[in-house]
Amino acid sequence: MAHILIVDDEAGIREFLADALEADGHETTTAEDGYAALKLLNERAFDLMITDLRMPGAVDGMDLVRKARSEQPEMEVIVLTAYGTVDTAVEAMKLGAFDYLQKPIASPAELRMIVARALERRRLLALEDRSRRDEATLPPLTYGDPTMAPVVRAIEKVAATNATVLLLGESGTGKELAARTIHLKSPRANGPFVAVNCAAIAEQLMESELFGHEKGAFTGATQSRRGRIELADGGTLFLDEIAELKPALQAKLLRVLQDRRFERVGGTRTIEVDVRWIAATNRDIEEMVRRGEFREDLYHRLAVFPIRLPPLRERRQDILPLAETLLARIAAELGRPPLRLDESARRKILEAPWYGNVRELSNALERAAILTDGDVIRGDQILVSHASPAATLPLSGTIADLEAAAIRRALEEAGGNRRRAAEKLGIGERTLYDKLKRYGIT
Repeated sequence: MAHILIVDDEAGIREFLADALEADGHETTTAEDGYAALKLLNERAFDLMITDLRMPGAVDGMDLVRKARSEQPEMEVIVLTAYGTVDTAVEAMKLGAFDYLQKPIASPAELRMIVARALERRRLLALEDRSRRDEATLPPLTYGDPTMAPVVRAIEKVAATNATVLLLGESGTGKELAARTIHLKSPRANGPFVAVNCAAIAEQLMESELFGHEKGAFTGATQSRRGRIELADGGTLFLDEIAELKPALQAKLLRVLQDRRFERVGGTRTIEVDVRWIAATNRDIEEMVRRGEFREDLYHRLAVFPIRLPPLRERRQDILPLAETLLARIAAELGRPPLRLDESARRKILEAPWYGNVRELSNALERAAILTDGDVIRGDQILVSHASPAATLPLSGTIADLEAAAIRRALEEAGGNRRRAAEKLGIGERTLYDKLKRYGIT
């Protein structure tokens, strides 16, 4: 649903536009002239403005378009123009209007189609803007540890190509950071970077999330929607936790990788996309292929250029600089003055195994920052888990018994937090939920 401002001096046209768009699920606000519209624009933000170009009063349509593009540049604008004034509409488009509709409007369907296109562009531009902001503040992949040197070289080499990349490594090793770095260094850097966590989206929603859907495709599909693959057109699609994808979707994803085309859910129109693919997993995906849990043909499509990211405990020279960078960010987020680590804290951080990698280190520092009263963090304020998830498993029993015991221990160490327990176990959240249900663990 979008909030749309409708501006026209004819009450009948305002009502027609509002009725047609509200029937499509949008919220509308109307104004009878440019002056009233400017007042509304100063009071709140709109997703889209539809305005007549010729209106009485001190503020005509062209003036309103200029002001709107200045006051709310992220808002899309569609102009209405009468027969014989198309040149004026073209001038409005030069000022930044998305498109124009000629009066009399042929049908509500024509209106809805152009509105849907304008809102899709707004959505895509917002996504690109967010990606650029994120990329401008990307932390470095490494602070100089020689273990990371081959990883950095591989990323720099593959970034210049269009090759599909498979990032491998434990949870929290920086796979999404690596994916964003590849995108930023690639010829697609000005295109969108779209990330999908395959473990975080419910199975019944995943197909629509990836491929999009047409209006009426299922209950609740009140309007057509582009999926993440479509939104990534011209850029990079990052599929995190790819091993959690169910077999039926694996087959559909394989087709897109092979043919670069697909159909939305409930649709028949074939859509072609130009997407650079990066996937990541913390699972032993080759073992999953051997067990028949992951399609071999899809694996080979994804693993064109595999990169393995080493765990933090193998990158000792990175740990302290990374901790100081994380601590600076945490202090800013908490609204605290700059914090520093005393010698005991630095020693404890350097010696800890960090089985949860960067994520565990960040959590430990945030907890310590909350606990400390001054601007110095001591070693005794940093909580470190020295046990890996499988450290105290029973020595006998079935595989199911061992798995259930590992899950119980991970939940205990994570204080009942299922997301952190899944990270400790190296599995996705959805997989953990399935196993909790299977073993009756509450």
